[in-house]
Amino acid sequence: IYDICRRSLDIERPTYTNLNRLMGQIVSSITSSLRFDCAQHVALTEFQTNLVPYPRIHFTLVTYAPVSSAEKAYHDQLSVAEVTNACFEPAKQMVKCDPR
Repeated sequence: IYDICRRSLDIERPTYTNLNRLMGQIVSSITSSLRFDCAQHVALTEFQTNLVPYPRIHFTLVTYAPVSSAEKAYHDQLSVAEVTNACFEPAKQMVKCDPR
């Protein structure tokens, strides 16, 4: 999380406030399906249940994209493909592991 703050948010020395805000955004996004009823949302428990037959992808990884500083956010125009590709970059994942 420190690396994401340094690289993407241009924060040299992230404070607990910076880290908490980033984690709050991520947890809010992940748990939205539990808080709101909608046909488009899949509950986290259903998602995990569907992964049981596939042991190689049994564990879910959290990725958050796009992560950009307030200064960059007004100037960046990202396409859907760019955001999707950013989700699969190891630098955007909230855990340090090799998912291959």
